[in-house]
Amino acid sequence: MKYRAIGSLRVSALGMGCMGMSEYYGNQNEVESIETLHFAVSRGVNFFDTADQYGQGKNEALLGRAFKNIRHTINIATKFGFVRNDSGAVVGINGSPKYVKAACEASLKRLGTDYIDLYYLHRVDPSVPIEETIGALTELIQEGKIRHIGLSEASSQTIKRAQKVHPIAALQTEYSLWSRDIEKEILPLCRELQIAVVPYSPLGRGFLTGKIKSVNTLVEHDYRRNTPRFQGENFKHNLSLVQRLEEISNQLHISPSQLALAWLLSNGEDLVPIPGTKKSSYVEENIAAIDIELPKDIKDFIDKAVPVGAAVGERYPASSMTLLDR
Repeated sequence: MKYRAIGSLRVSALGMGCMGMSEYYGNQNEVESIETLHFAVSRGVNFFDTADQYGQGKNEALLGRAFKNIRHTINIATKFGFVRNDSGAVVGINGSPKYVKAACEASLKRLGTDYIDLYYLHRVDPSVPIEETIGALTELIQEGKIRHIGLSEASSQTIKRAQKVHPIAALQTEYSLWSRDIEKEILPLCRELQIAVVPYSPLGRGFLTGKIKSVNTLVEHDYRRNTPRFQGENFKHNLSLVQRLEEISNQLHISPSQLALAWLLSNGEDLVPIPGTKKSSYVEENIAAIDIELPKDIKDFIDKAVPVGAAVGERYPASSMTLLDR
């Protein structure tokens, strides 16, 4: 395994997103998920991403059970901010200092730990000055309950304001071959401020793997069915992009997933992608991408095959898009 830095953390070059083990991506199998988590650790992965809203706390509890005896050997990142009602619907974002403290205590309990390595504000609460939210997180650092502060899908102005209160260790944002918006402003800013970037959905919610040929292969309650890029003519267009990647990956004798991850990893040592999966075989496949070096001419060819803005459709449904870049 190769390692990269997030603040003072030494993390595996590829982390692991755990959301799908508890919600959103089809069916769940706890036994298989825990086996996959343990397999990832055995292969050197030491950076695991969760959030209090994934499965309404179930995902944090899952990680707590899986890592009970090896907590000191891994880095756990979790998030707070989404507020959901009993039926599971998102009813708001809360970044108030009081909520920050309560959410942290609840996450610590579910995770079965007394500290969180990286604690993110999942989405920015426009009703609370970011300085107040970061101030509360700073107090949690002083109390030893969290080690580093992160933001997720924040605007450049919010990042700058937050950084003035306390150093931000990481920005989590969507970044992949079909979501390259951050390259214009956000990524350069993070590099200026020495903030690591943690790309989520580095495989385009599974689209860039080449394994999804029809939306009908997704189970009925898979949330991707309701996202614009997976619908109608958008899907057909985006599938043509994946076919271009498949042609390139076939020539290199690697999988489309490995090509997409190798491309992302080659864009900077300050990037720590967190592909999500529920299967050990995909963990193995993803990890192999770390050792793939793409020559400049191949990278240039990929950029032409899948240029910035090539994907059609918004990243999220309209209601969720309003929560981004705040």
